[in-house]
Amino acid sequence: MAAVGIGLDDWRAQGRTLLFHRHEIRHWMAGPVDAEPLLLIHGFPTASWDWHRLWAPLAQRYRVIACDMLGFGDSAKPRHHPYSLLEQADIQQALIKHLAIDRPVHVLAHDYGDSVAQELLARHQEGRVRLASCVFLNGGLFPETHHPVLLQKLLLSPAGFLVDRLFTRRSLAVNFAKVFGPQTQPSEAELDAFWQLIAKNGGAAVMHRLIRYMPERREQRERWVTAMQRSDVPLRVIDGAVDPISGAHMVARYRELIPQPDCVLLDGIGHYPQVEAPEQVLAHYLAFRDRLPPTDAPQHAEAV
Repeated sequence: MAAVGIGLDDWRAQGRTLLFHRHEIRHWMAGPVDAEPLLLIHGFPTASWDWHRLWAPLAQRYRVIACDMLGFGDSAKPRHHPYSLLEQADIQQALIKHLAIDRPVHVLAHDYGDSVAQELLARHQEGRVRLASCVFLNGGLFPETHHPVLLQKLLLSPAGFLVDRLFTRRSLAVNFAKVFGPQTQPSEAELDAFWQLIAKNGGAAVMHRLIRYMPERREQRERWVTAMQRSDVPLRVIDGAVDPISGAHMVARYRELIPQPDCVLLDGIGHYPQVEAPEQVLAHYLAFRDRLPPTDAPQHAEAV
C-alpha cells in the first residue's frame, strides 16, 4: 500500500476548528465513521501535517484523527501561555469528546507526542480515558536517554526567548539535517512546509515556552514509565535507528525497562520515520494492528 502524500495547502483546506478554553485548535478526520478510531499525535516543533504520507493509507482502514496541538501548526499560539504536556493531553481528550468517539482509541505518536501519549496511558490506568493500543515513533520516552540538540538546549536556557528571535527557516534546515537520516534528508519543499507551520501565528516566538516539555518529562517520568510497565494496552516502538536524539540508544533502554518489549528499528532512518520512511512505518504499524482483536463497535455511529 503506497504512502501517498498530501500537499500542505490541500491538507489545510481539510481542517476544522475546535475551541479549547477559547483557543482555536485545528483538527482533521478521515476514514469510515464506524471504523476503529486512530489518534495521531505529532511532535515538536512541527504539526499534524507530519502524518500526511500515512493519512490516506491509514484512512482506508481506520477513522484517523489528528490535531495541531496548542502552540503548533495552524492552531492558536498564545504568546504568554504556560504550555504543558498535561494540557495537551487534555486537548486530545477534548477532541475525542468533540468527535463523539465512544469506543477505545488507538494511538500513534511521535516525539513530543510520545509524552502526550504516555500521559494518556497513565490516564487509561486511572480510568480517565480508554485506549486500545499505543505505538511510539522516535521520542523521549525516558529522560535519561533523550539527547537534545544544541538548539533545544539553548531554547531551554534563560536566553531562550532570544533564541526564538534568531530562529529562521535556515536554522530549521540546519537542525533537521542533523536529525534526519543521511540518505533521507527533507526536500526544500518539505522544509518550506515545515517552516510555514512553525511560523504561522508567530509560532517561533513561543518555542522557548513549548520546550518546557523537557523538564516536565523528568517530573512525570516515574508515573509515565510505571504506566508503560503495568499497561494492559498493547505497545510497540517503531524507531529510526540513526536518530541522535532518540534512536537505537532509546530502544535499548526501552528493552531494559518494558516487559515483553515490541520494538522495530529502521536502519538508516532518523528522527522523523513517518516522513523519511512512511511505507516502512505503515507496514510495521499495520502488522502490529493485524495481531490485535477488534474493539467493540459503538452502538450508534454517527457522522461528524
